Amino acid sequence: MNTAVLQRTPVVFDGSELTIAQINDIARGRADVHLSDDEAFVARINRGVEFLDRLWQQEGVIYGVTTGYGDSCTVNIPGDLVEELPRHLYTFHGCGLGEVFSIEQSRAIVGARLTSLARGSSGVRYELLQQLARLLQLDVIPVIPQEGSVGASGDLTPLSYVAAVVAGERRVWYRGEQRDTAEVFDELRIEPLQLRPKEGLAIMNGTAAMTGLACMAFSRAEYLCQLSARITALMSVALQGNAYHFDSALFAVKPHPGQNQIARWIHDDLNVGEAPRQSDRLQDRYSLRCAPHVIGVAQDSLPWLRQFIENELNSANDNPIIDGDNEHVLHGGHFYGGHIAFAMDSLKNAVANLADLLDRQIAQLADVKFNNGLPANLTGATGERRPLNHGFKAVQIGASAWTAEALKQTMPASVFSRSTECHNQDKVSMGTIAARDCMRVLQLTEQVAAAALMMAWQGVQLRLRAGAVQEASLSPALRASVRQVADSFNLLEQDRALEGDLRNFVKLIQQRHWRLYDERDHG
Repeated sequence: MNTAVLQRTPVVFDGSELTIAQINDIARGRADVHLSDDEAFVARINRGVEFLDRLWQQEGVIYGVTTGYGDSCTVNIPGDLVEELPRHLYTFHGCGLGEVFSIEQSRAIVGARLTSLARGSSGVRYELLQQLARLLQLDVIPVIPQEGSVGASGDLTPLSYVAAVVAGERRVWYRGEQRDTAEVFDELRIEPLQLRPKEGLAIMNGTAAMTGLACMAFSRAEYLCQLSARITALMSVALQGNAYHFDSALFAVKPHPGQNQIARWIHDDLNVGEAPRQSDRLQDRYSLRCAPHVIGVAQDSLPWLRQFIENELNSANDNPIIDGDNEHVLHGGHFYGGHIAFAMDSLKNAVANLADLLDRQIAQLADVKFNNGLPANLTGATGERRPLNHGFKAVQIGASAWTAEALKQTMPASVFSRSTECHNQDKVSMGTIAARDCMRVLQLTEQVAAAALMMAWQGVQLRLRAGAVQEASLSPALRASVRQVADSFNLLEQDRALEGDLRNFVKLIQQRHWRLYDERDHG
């Protein structure tokens, strides 16, 4: 039985709203993509195209259809050249640099663009939607450089690579390799699509790159909040912390809902009320005692972040907007990615604080001055070889380095607007840079979380070995986590290189390998 097929999630593009979770299913390659062929939907899509065709052929002036682009909007294009204009647009924007987006990120970008175009306000043919859906269905995904967008007028340069691939040009990911689009299209018998007036602009003049990344960032941050709570519970056991710091009566007087959710999770993990563990300290250091307050900021941000991201995802965000029903061309600035820029600048700040929290917990755990009787650097070595072994000493240094880099990335990108393109784009969002920064902060924080989980688990194991903690006294949730980590990691007794273990844990975190609390994995 092919379980991979059974696990695929249907995602239907029919002009209705999609969710962050559905874009993430597309990104992870576990979506079964369908484009609606409902007659009413197809007719609505095509009404905009028919209106546009009549208008420009009657010598109506339409930005980007009968004029040049950007500051060149005052340049009129002769009627016999109008149909060549889309190819020029994606061609001269073929100047992206830097690393390319991963295939997962590029799938999310294509999914976000198709979601917007399927709203029916962009003046594109149903055949163009079919071509984009076909790319997702056959997993022929544009290779997109990361650098070159200021986030208004949309993600022009990154999305030019989507437009070019639709037309059979540039390069694609196919079966894990980068190949020439024309070669793959020929192999799969995909017909390149010659873009019609407005279609190049409709693909490129929007926020799909930053929005696709934002959907992925949201999902990763959501999981990190839960993982940070579970790690904190394990840290409290390893450090013999005061479990009553997470009591519901305490948090009732400061009713931030996300913060209180984190406190409840940690409180329940620690079995308070059944077999409470008392600490020699009346108050633990802040990185334990204030963990719900730190993680809670990110947790409380998730609802409004979801609103910002999903509103942008389900918007028509190019220019001009084509109202085929009422036959209006509406010139505006919906390509401006300010909401995503603000969301990503905010999220990277909240996530970097998770890295900082876990890094401080790690520092306590490794230091004999603060770890309440555990061996230095959590070495599991005993006897005469103990002085020779250094345990997690270098991992603690590494976690500090990853945290410092994450914190450095929190400078808001959105405040660095640059005037570009002959001062036509004189106020821009920087949303794609903010989203890329956020992805980097997430990667670094996941690395810190991997180290923290390994070290917290080691600390608990050392307490169990010393008889200071009984496995039966752990809550079922913590017992399950201890056993799950043991499936992927062996107790560190003699020094060994831990790079492979760390990389594996980062991968497991990104795959949401450990089921944590009863909350649904929304993203």
